[in-house]
Amino acid sequence: MERRDFLKNSALAASAITLGVTAGANATRVPPARPMIKKSLKWGMVKGDMSIMDKFKMLKEIGYDGVELDSPHTLDHKEILAARDKTGLELPGMVNSVHWKSPLSDPDPKTRAICVESMKTALNDCKMYGGTTVLLVPGVVNPGISYKDAYERSQAEIRKIIPTAEKTGVKIALENVWNNFLLSPLEAARYVDEINHPLVGWYFDVGNIVRYGWPEHWIEVLGPRIMKLDIKGYSRKKQADEGIWKGFNVEIMEDDCNWPEVNKALAKIGYSGWASAEVSGGDRARLADVSERMDRVFAA
Repeated sequence: MERRDFLKNSALAASAITLGVTAGANATRVPPARPMIKKSLKWGMVKGDMSIMDKFKMLKEIGYDGVELDSPHTLDHKEILAARDKTGLELPGMVNSVHWKSPLSDPDPKTRAICVESMKTALNDCKMYGGTTVLLVPGVVNPGISYKDAYERSQAEIRKIIPTAEKTGVKIALENVWNNFLLSPLEAARYVDEINHPLVGWYFDVGNIVRYGWPEHWIEVLGPRIMKLDIKGYSRKKQADEGIWKGFNVEIMEDDCNWPEVNKALAKIGYSGWASAEVSGGDRARLADVSERMDRVFAA
């Protein structure tokens, strides 16, 4: 199935959910349901001198449904699988661990090839763990990498990864990050539509948008292209008073993201699935607090 057909069918389904369509002449309009969310977090947030098994047990006990690992990684696959099977904590996806050091937009083909090969590893790891996505930063723009080159190179390299995605059935989920690239929702949508494959979409980071826009506007445009969500907060006041990066030094639900509007936008597009915390981590108490804040986000 080509992406244009996938998006058409998904959009029709989302419209049916939004409008409360039912069969018959007496169909009634009902409010959209809240998004059905499963909670995850990034493995690097889990601190402490504990075994993989004990970390998995703790995360399950404090309310998480899953955890996302980096890949490629040096952890023991058998330990991870044993912890997953023992605790029931899922591994919904992987985060590529090479895309910053060896971006797909790099002028050197050898550097780009490193990232391509790392994505193949991550896709295979994700299949083994039972996940559905690998998060990928599509490229970066900087003084040595032009916007045009980043656009063309990264799309070409992603197309090289698609055969492995097809073989594994795992999706390539592109994340919006502060990489000076794909800076509007219309452009982000166009970028994946040009690749035109249902296994390529977006891993939408809500907090990353607050610095220069409104997440709910992006959700409306990206629609069914959104495969998963990252959750973090951002403070425009801290940005203005302390600097751009200090804006992230704020707790979820104490930030400038309009979470009720985000929920409305997610419901409008018919989103259900995973949301992963990506904030400063810590011990059990810290991670339990993050879990509780995520509950509050989706109850807003």
